[in-house]
Amino acid sequence: MLKCSLSLHPDSRSPVESIEIAVLRDASGPLLLTYHLFGALNRVIFPPARPSLRTDELWKHSCVEAFLAAGSGYYELNFSPSSQWAAYRFDSYRTGMQDLRMPTPLVSWKLEGERAELAVRVELPLDVSGSLGLSAVIEDIEGKRSFWALAHSPGPPDFHNAACFAAELPPAG
Repeated sequence: MLKCSLSLHPDSRSPVESIEIAVLRDASGPLLLTYHLFGALNRVIFPPARPSLRTDELWKHSCVEAFLAAGSGYYELNFSPSSQWAAYRFDSYRTGMQDLRMPTPLVSWKLEGERAELAVRVELPLDVSGSLGLSAVIEDIEGKRSFWALAHSPGPPDFHNAACFAAELPPAG
Protein backbone atom coordinates (compact mmCIF):
# COMPACT_ATOMS: atom_id res chain seq x y z
CA MET A 1 0.00 0.00 0.00
CA LEU A 2 1.14 3.51 -0.83
CA LYS A 3 0.24 6.37 1.52
CA CYS A 4 0.83 9.96 0.48
CA SER A 5 -0.29 13.54 1.00
CA LEU A 6 -1.27 16.19 -1.48
CA SER A 7 0.11 19.72 -1.33
CA LEU A 8 -1.83 22.88 -2.04
CA HIS A 9 -0.74 24.81 -5.14
CA PRO A 10 1.10 27.98 -4.01
CA ASP A 11 -1.42 30.20 -5.83
CA SER A 12 -4.40 28.54 -4.09
CA ARG A 13 -6.20 29.09 -0.81
CA SER A 14 -8.53 26.49 0.64
CA PRO A 15 -10.68 25.71 3.68
CA VAL A 16 -9.26 22.18 3.37
CA GLU A 17 -6.18 21.81 5.57
CA SER A 18 -4.87 18.49 4.28
CA ILE A 19 -5.59 15.65 1.89
CA GLU A 20 -4.15 12.18 2.46
CA ILE A 21 -4.48 9.25 0.10
CA ALA A 22 -4.10 5.49 0.43
CA VAL A 23 -3.43 3.58 -2.80
CA LEU A 24 -3.76 -0.19 -2.98
CA ARG A 25 -3.81 -2.61 -5.88
CA ASP A 26 -5.90 -5.65 -5.16
CA ALA A 27 -4.35 -9.01 -6.11
CA SER A 28 -7.17 -9.44 -8.63
CA GLY A 29 -6.18 -6.18 -10.34
CA PRO A 30 -8.51 -3.33 -9.27
CA LEU A 31 -7.03 -0.10 -7.96
CA LEU A 32 -8.34 1.12 -4.61
CA LEU A 33 -7.96 4.85 -3.93
CA THR A 34 -9.06 6.39 -0.64
CA TYR A 35 -8.86 10.18 -0.36
CA HIS A 36 -9.16 11.63 3.17
CA LEU A 37 -9.94 15.36 3.41
CA PHE A 38 -9.54 17.36 6.63
CA GLY A 39 -10.42 20.95 7.49
CA ALA A 40 -13.31 23.41 7.54
CA LEU A 41 -15.39 21.24 5.22
CA ASN A 42 -18.52 23.24 5.98
CA ARG A 43 -16.86 25.90 3.76
CA VAL A 44 -16.54 23.48 0.81
CA ILE A 45 -19.14 22.80 -1.87
CA PHE A 46 -19.42 19.07 -2.49
CA PRO A 47 -21.63 17.96 -5.38
CA PRO A 48 -24.80 16.17 -4.17
CA ALA A 49 -25.32 12.45 -4.73
CA ARG A 50 -26.34 11.49 -8.26
CA PRO A 51 -26.45 8.29 -10.31
CA SER A 52 -22.96 6.91 -10.96
CA LEU A 53 -22.63 7.98 -14.58
CA ARG A 54 -19.75 9.09 -16.79
CA THR A 55 -19.79 12.91 -16.68
CA ASP A 56 -17.40 15.40 -18.28
CA GLU A 57 -15.95 18.53 -16.63
CA LEU A 58 -16.03 17.24 -13.05
CA TRP A 59 -12.92 19.40 -12.42
CA LYS A 60 -15.11 22.51 -12.46
CA HIS A 61 -16.28 21.53 -8.95
CA SER A 62 -14.90 19.50 -6.04
CA CYS A 63 -13.48 16.20 -7.29
CA VAL A 64 -10.44 13.97 -7.02
CA GLU A 65 -8.26 12.74 -9.85
CA ALA A 66 -5.70 10.08 -10.70
CA PHE A 67 -3.27 10.19 -13.62
CA LEU A 68 -1.63 6.92 -14.69
CA ALA A 69 1.24 6.56 -17.16
CA ALA A 70 0.61 4.19 -20.08
CA GLY A 71 3.38 3.81 -22.64
CA SER A 72 3.98 7.20 -24.24
CA GLY A 73 0.56 8.39 -23.08
CA TYR A 74 -1.48 8.41 -19.90
CA TYR A 75 -4.93 8.03 -18.41
CA GLU A 76 -6.89 10.63 -16.47
CA LEU A 77 -9.55 9.38 -14.03
CA ASN A 78 -11.90 11.82 -12.25
CA PHE A 79 -14.24 10.99 -9.36
CA SER A 80 -16.82 13.22 -7.71
CA PRO A 81 -18.44 12.97 -4.27
CA SER A 82 -21.68 12.81 -6.31
CA SER A 83 -20.51 9.32 -7.51
CA GLN A 84 -20.14 10.63 -11.08
CA TRP A 85 -16.87 9.81 -12.82
CA ALA A 86 -14.88 10.34 -16.02
CA ALA A 87 -12.02 8.49 -17.71
CA TYR A 88 -9.84 9.62 -20.60
CA ARG A 89 -6.82 8.39 -22.57
CA PHE A 90 -4.20 10.86 -23.85
CA ASP A 91 -1.59 10.00 -26.50
CA SER A 92 0.86 12.50 -24.98
CA TYR A 93 0.77 15.73 -22.94
CA ARG A 94 -2.77 17.10 -23.42
CA THR A 95 -3.06 15.68 -26.95
CA GLY A 96 -5.11 12.88 -28.47
CA MET A 97 -7.77 12.89 -25.73
CA GLN A 98 -10.42 10.23 -26.05
CA ASP A 99 -12.96 8.65 -23.72
CA LEU A 100 -11.62 5.54 -22.03
CA ARG A 101 -14.05 2.64 -22.16
CA MET A 102 -14.03 0.89 -18.80
CA PRO A 103 -16.35 -0.71 -16.25
CA THR A 104 -18.18 1.74 -13.99
CA PRO A 105 -15.99 2.42 -10.93
CA LEU A 106 -17.42 2.06 -7.45
CA VAL A 107 -17.36 5.46 -5.70
CA SER A 108 -18.35 5.99 -2.06
CA TRP A 109 -18.51 9.26 -0.13
CA LYS A 110 -18.67 10.00 3.60
CA LEU A 111 -18.69 13.45 5.20
CA GLU A 112 -18.52 13.78 8.98
CA GLY A 113 -17.78 17.24 10.36
CA GLU A 114 -14.19 18.20 9.55
CA ARG A 115 -13.35 14.90 7.89
CA ALA A 116 -14.45 13.35 4.59
CA GLU A 117 -13.57 10.21 2.70
CA LEU A 118 -13.94 9.49 -0.99
CA ALA A 119 -13.13 5.85 -1.82
CA VAL A 120 -12.89 4.43 -5.32
CA ARG A 121 -12.50 0.92 -6.71
CA VAL A 122 -11.59 1.00 -10.40
CA GLU A 123 -10.46 -1.58 -12.95
CA LEU A 124 -7.14 -0.53 -14.51
CA PRO A 125 -6.35 -0.74 -18.21
CA LEU A 126 -3.71 -3.38 -18.97
CA ASP A 127 -1.08 -0.95 -20.29
CA VAL A 128 -0.68 1.11 -17.09
CA SER A 129 3.07 1.37 -16.55
CA GLY A 130 3.73 2.70 -13.08
CA SER A 131 4.02 6.49 -12.80
CA LEU A 132 1.13 7.96 -10.86
CA GLY A 133 -0.21 11.47 -10.29
CA LEU A 134 -2.86 12.12 -7.66
CA SER A 135 -4.73 15.38 -7.31
CA ALA A 136 -7.88 17.13 -6.12
CA VAL A 137 -9.88 20.21 -7.00
CA ILE A 138 -11.76 21.78 -4.09
CA GLU A 139 -14.51 24.36 -4.59
CA ASP A 140 -15.22 26.62 -1.61
CA ILE A 141 -18.52 28.29 -0.73
CA GLU A 142 -17.40 31.46 -2.53
CA GLY A 143 -17.05 29.47 -5.77
CA LYS A 144 -13.22 29.62 -5.77
CA ARG A 145 -11.27 26.46 -6.59
CA SER A 146 -8.07 25.27 -4.96
CA PHE A 147 -5.72 22.77 -6.57
CA TRP A 148 -3.95 19.95 -4.73
CA ALA A 149 -1.37 17.47 -6.09
CA LEU A 150 1.49 15.19 -5.07
CA ALA A 151 3.79 17.72 -6.75
CA HIS A 152 3.23 20.87 -8.78
CA SER A 153 4.96 22.07 -11.93
CA PRO A 154 6.05 25.73 -12.12
CA GLY A 155 3.30 28.17 -13.13
CA PRO A 156 -0.45 27.70 -12.96
CA PRO A 157 -1.87 24.35 -11.76
CA ASP A 158 -1.44 21.65 -14.43
CA PHE A 159 -2.05 18.08 -13.27
CA HIS A 160 -1.22 16.78 -16.79
CA ASN A 161 2.40 17.93 -16.45
CA ALA A 162 4.84 15.04 -15.99
CA ALA A 163 6.20 16.74 -12.83
CA CYS A 164 2.87 15.89 -11.14
CA PHE A 165 3.34 12.14 -11.76
CA ALA A 166 5.34 11.98 -8.53
CA ALA A 167 4.56 8.47 -7.27
CA GLU A 168 4.75 4.90 -8.48
CA LEU A 169 1.71 2.67 -8.67
CA PRO A 170 2.10 -0.12 -6.10
CA PRO A 171 2.36 -3.66 -7.49
CA ALA A 172 -0.73 -5.86 -7.44
CA GLY A 173 -1.10 -8.05 -4.40
